[in-house]
Amino acid sequence: MGFKYAVFTVMIPEYRVEDVPRILSIYGYDGVEWRVASIPQIQPVKPSYWQGNLATIDESRLLEEASRVKKLTEEYGLSIPALGTYFRVPGENLDRVKRGFEAARIMGAGQIRVSAPRYDGSVNYRILFEKAVNEYRAMERMAEEYGIKCCVEIHMGTICPSPSATYRFVSNFDPEYVGVILDPGNMIHEGYENWLMSLEILGEYLAHVHVKNAIWKIIREENGAKIWAPTHAPIMDGYVYWLDVMKALAKVGYEGWLSFEDFSDIPTDEKLKRNIEYMRGLEAKIRS
Repeated sequence: MGFKYAVFTVMIPEYRVEDVPRILSIYGYDGVEWRVASIPQIQPVKPSYWQGNLATIDESRLLEEASRVKKLTEEYGLSIPALGTYFRVPGENLDRVKRGFEAARIMGAGQIRVSAPRYDGSVNYRILFEKAVNEYRAMERMAEEYGIKCCVEIHMGTICPSPSATYRFVSNFDPEYVGVILDPGNMIHEGYENWLMSLEILGEYLAHVHVKNAIWKIIREENGAKIWAPTHAPIMDGYVYWLDVMKALAKVGYEGWLSFEDFSDIPTDEKLKRNIEYMRGLEAKIRS
């Protein structure tokens, strides 16, 4: 047994959906975490992560595309571990989420992302937390109905920026149906906790891992103080030393997916090649 490696297609915006499985198979990946998002009619000339991303399944055609994308993926021997949607509580349209669960079932994806609410201080945390928990119960019921786990990602700028804060949220639900996406790169932005302790906190809720990195840089000086801010970094250059994360994952018995979500400015093909070589090399060290 060992880790399985996927790419969240948000990080490869210049590749069309039809080309993604072939490209990832060339570099030796095991699966595709498909990005699902609304695609505007007017697209920028140059694809980017968030605008004009060609490696995205159009949410408006998700059910129509599900079987085709599954076939494309399987033709190259790849799996679909998860769908990376942008559903979010509170206030999410349940019919929209239900279509996501139905598509995940058609595609054989075991998980779907439904995010916790953003936190900006405009609503008291406790009020936001209780509302989100109450609305997430509908997601839990859908997860049980469809047999597909609903996952909260550890993400800066939300009420779940750290493992302990995320555990406080998901502990209201059955871990068979609700899980957590560990994202150490996001935790460098906000929410860092010791890697092993993080996994012990999450326990049975750990369901998936996103692989990226980040670093803090001085962006300006103000009132005599240096102002720092986080920014994305290559997998091997940021503050996350992935060997330590992988050791912690192995110690708690995690044998699931490591899905790359690398937003660094390295050319895509270079990232695809060196990321999996680097991570497989680290895995070989911890298995030896």
